[in-house]
Amino acid sequence: MNLTFRNKAITGILTVLPANEIKFEDEMDNYNFSVAKSLKLKMAMGYNKHRIVEDGVTISDLCVFGLNHLFENGLLKKEDIDAVILITQSPEYFMPPTSNVIQGKLGLKHDLICMDINQGCAGFEIGLFQAFMLLDQDEINKVVLLNADILSPKVSKRDRNSNPLIGDGASITIVEKSIKPNTVFANIKMDGTAFDALIIPAGGFKTPSTPETATMVEDTAGNFRSLDNLVMKGDDVFNFVQREVPPMIEDLLLKAGVDKQAVDYYMFHQPNKFMLNKLADKLELPREKMPSNIVENFGNASGVSIPTAITFNLGERLTKESFLICLAGFGVGLTWASLLLTLENLNFSKQIDY
Repeated sequence: MNLTFRNKAITGILTVLPANEIKFEDEMDNYNFSVAKSLKLKMAMGYNKHRIVEDGVTISDLCVFGLNHLFENGLLKKEDIDAVILITQSPEYFMPPTSNVIQGKLGLKHDLICMDINQGCAGFEIGLFQAFMLLDQDEINKVVLLNADILSPKVSKRDRNSNPLIGDGASITIVEKSIKPNTVFANIKMDGTAFDALIIPAGGFKTPSTPETATMVEDTAGNFRSLDNLVMKGDDVFNFVQREVPPMIEDLLLKAGVDKQAVDYYMFHQPNKFMLNKLADKLELPREKMPSNIVENFGNASGVSIPTAITFNLGERLTKESFLICLAGFGVGLTWASLLLTLENLNFSKQIDY
């Protein structure tokens, strides 16, 4: 499905990352794998260190901390916020929505839309779609898009496929009506027949958590996990990305009438370095145009990986310069989505530690 949005702009991006950093070597003893094979895995996948929260920290803590940083530094005013969209797969409760919890903690106005959306790897793009649509309303001028996930408690520490790459984090993106005419091109696709390629099998109403679902079981590759843990069919996900993402990007650029070499950066979701490098090669793009350094420095915090890639690789340059950027997210769902837009003269583009 191809989408077009007009006269919308991102005016600020802040990422909030846990200060707690864990190195790959510190966890190697957890895996049923030799040291030599673990180090080979580290090199191939781009594992190095990842950020995970301390016990008891939730996504509202990260979001409130980041928003208060913006308020206190004069980068955002509470009274200017007309909508809060939260994209997460780690809500604080089944009910109420966590966006309402954040609104209450911050004392935001009542004349406000709060919305939770359950999305993961493509959540940044889907959140932007929703923000752009809300901005078509006359009385909505500024939307705060929150992407936040704390999935480290749901990953088995003895799963070498998932544990080394998982990260926690949050991002705050300010979306407004553009002061000058522009067009954002986008597309999105979904395939629910492969819903179990990335899944936490237990914990919802379908399979409630019990002592039995917490039992650790060894798989054929020597990983230990329970039904309460995240499980990823790595080969299936890799093949899906290599098969579906390149034609999606080609179609996006065709609809926009833009040559792929004219795009300054391809800021994509970052499952791991190996997958992104292969994707850049398949798209015949220079690898430096598709940064792949987020998992090795911070870990993969689902949809938060894209704004983290932006703030880490471009940072303050976005407050002074202009870049044509292609965004793409792909994974859980299965869902894959992309956008082509210009980022320029942002009020802020930075990351802070919690």
